[in-house]
Amino acid sequence: MKHIVFVYGTLKKGFCNHYYLRKARFLGSGRTKEKYKMTVSDIPFVSKKEKISYIYGGIYEIDEETLKNLDILEEHPSFYKREKIKVLLNNKKEIEAWIYFNEVLEGKILIKDGIFRKKLKN
Repeated sequence: MKHIVFVYGTLKKGFCNHYYLRKARFLGSGRTKEKYKMTVSDIPFVSKKEKISYIYGGIYEIDEETLKNLDILEEHPSFYKREKIKVLLNNKKEIEAWIYFNEVLEGKILIKDGIFRKKLKN
């Protein structure tokens, strides 16, 4: 079974956890249809508690094994919680994708433009 996932943090291309998506098919860049709150400490956290900005990231088609591995990485459902949302590809096509929300912790820095930029070392 195939799944669509929207990644906004360390899973993005060029970041430390992108290797989890090595078997994935990149569908394009995009953003969330709704606004959310992104904060960051060492890693980013996206929350539904406040509507501050669109969240920008990459959209991938993944297999069941990759989804299970992402759930382990993100500690779903105890730390990050995976939910389906609507995202817009850069070509403006709307699709449904999994995203990982975190309502448990909040980072120290608010990311007002919804773009996680800090590249972390492996």
